[in-house]
Formats: sequence, C-alpha cells, structure tokens
Amino acid sequence: MTQETFRNTVFILSDEMFRFARRFVLSSDEAEDIVQDLMIKFWQKKDELQQFGNLKSYALKSVRNECLNRLKHHDVKLGFADLQLHRSELYNMEVNNLKEQIVGFINQLPEKQKMVIHLKDVEEYEVSEISEILEMEENAVRVNLMRARQKVKEQITQLMSYEQRQISR
Repeated sequence: MTQETFRNTVFILSDEMFRFARRFVLSSDEAEDIVQDLMIKFWQKKDELQQFGNLKSYALKSVRNECLNRLKHHDVKLGFADLQLHRSELYNMEVNNLKEQIVGFINQLPEKQKMVIHLKDVEEYEVSEISEILEMEENAVRVNLMRARQKVKEQITQLMSYEQRQISR
C-alpha cells in the first residue's frame, strides 16, 4: 500500500475514529492520542490492511479495543474515584442549550447504549454495520438503541416539564 493509498483509505477515517474515541474516554487529548497511536499501528501493518473487508469497521473496532484497554489502565493510574468525579462533573454541568443537555443525557447511558446511539444517530451507521463494529447481534443493537432513545426521551420530557413549571411560577 502506497502512502497516497493509505491517506485515501485509512487516514480519512481519523475524524470518525476521533469522535468515537472521545465518547469512550471523554477527553479530546486522550482521543487524539488513541487515533495517532492507531494510525501508526495501521501504517506499520499497511500491507496487511487490504485483507480486511470493511476497513472502516476494522478501524472502529480497533478504536473501541484501544479505548477499553486505556480505560482499564486509567483506573489504575488516575484512580477510579478521579475518573468518576470527572464524569459526574461532566454530566452535572449547567447548560442552557438543549443539544448540550441531550449529549449529557447520552453520556449518562450505559456504555453499550451510548456506543449504539452514537454510531446510529451521530455517525449514521446502519444497524448491520454497528453489529459488526461492536460485535453484537443485530437484534441486540436494535434493543440497545430503542432503550437508549427511550431513556433520552424520558429525560427530555422530564426536563421540559420542569422548565414549564419554572416558567409558570
């Protein structure tokens, strides 16, 4: 694989890989490091990459695996309490923008639901592609997506009813 071919087939996936990694690690810097490390690994294996049918799926699986590995190590390095504090601060921030509220609601979902809703509703993957990326059955993807959307809908409804009570006072 030439440098130009690598750039046109692998490197163009870096933005999607970054967004997916940031969902896991909740840090732009860490997500950038993950993507950079994976790009180096992909370049080193550039001749083997052609054997993978769906390169995008392979790249996102690699991101997922790398993020999970790093999160395991972060629990040791940063301490689990620090990671939880970081997440709770992120989730509890006061925001006025509904889009930011929805992102906060999505971040509070269990990991599988968070990954599925991100891949489907943000990255716009098909259920079959999500199934392949996350190594889940298609029905499990659909169930997790339905549950995630339902939870977010309930939280938005609750937020709206709270705001209506605040306005009527």
